[in-house]
Amino acid sequence: MMRPSGRFPLSLGYAGAACALAAAILCGLYFGDVRMSFAEMFDVLTLGPLAHPGEAFKHGVVWRIRMPRVIVSCISGAVLAAGGVIFQAVLKNPLAEPYTLGVSSGAAFGASCAILVGHGWITPAAFLGCAVSLAAVLFIGWRGAQSDLSGIILAGVIVGNIFGAGMTLMKAVAGDKVSAIVIWLMGSFSAAGWHDVIPLLMSLLVVLSLCLIYYNELDIFASESDAASLGINVTAARTILLAGTSLAVSFVVSRFGVIGFVGLIVPHFLRSLFGPAHRGLLMTSLLGGAALLSAADTAAKTWNEMPAGVLTVLVGGPIFCFILWKRK
Repeated sequence: MMRPSGRFPLSLGYAGAACALAAAILCGLYFGDVRMSFAEMFDVLTLGPLAHPGEAFKHGVVWRIRMPRVIVSCISGAVLAAGGVIFQAVLKNPLAEPYTLGVSSGAAFGASCAILVGHGWITPAAFLGCAVSLAAVLFIGWRGAQSDLSGIILAGVIVGNIFGAGMTLMKAVAGDKVSAIVIWLMGSFSAAGWHDVIPLLMSLLVVLSLCLIYYNELDIFASESDAASLGINVTAARTILLAGTSLAVSFVVSRFGVIGFVGLIVPHFLRSLFGPAHRGLLMTSLLGGAALLSAADTAAKTWNEMPAGVLTVLVGGPIFCFILWKRK
């Protein structure tokens, strides 16, 4: 088992991530086009979702619009961040995450096709695109348990570029539908509602189950130890972790668009502070990812509904370049 070796105790990580999440949730509920004081907001929250108060309008704004959006962004951030932790451990590469492996590009291509056809099956098409992308990456880059795992990273880049070219073609022939494709590709929670919560909780349950079952294997994969000699079925474990995580992440991407670099920023930052042991890293990443994406969505919402995916790329892109530069 990998021992914590961070600069700060793990308990501080849990406390800090929980406080950041609580602050992000409160900000998400407070900020928006409809102004209200903190006292009014807390009064509405105290009444609960089923009450019929005199201030019915503000009650509806908090419970019908802001609350589901905050919950959805938090769960999505948790899934993306935990997905990044799992990908980085399995592939032994701190740059690995669904966005950089081409999985998000596959989902985006599927959604673009659905928008172009006009049948409204955006979520199923994006989910199918994600599955096809994952299968292509594993088929191209997978060469057994002892293979060079950098091949999967390279395969992800290749597949992502292919799907990216496909999306460019879709936009070229989309005509008046090109704006809908572009907006979806940016990633936004503006259409989030209570109907999204249960499917997202199922995705979170998948990732959380993988975290609880395989955290020892993730420690071994991330180290230089020979996993096979320790009795681990390497091929089976890696396949389950990669496939399960990608399918969990795919619902976030298929419903809300491409939201990149959350799975890169959060694990890298927390690993540097609290150590690489995955039992703690996964749990703090769940909290930290939820806080980060909720805060990004709140900031985007206050800036004329700028897509949250734009902010995560603007922040995550330079961090990606910095990590790549440090690895040279």
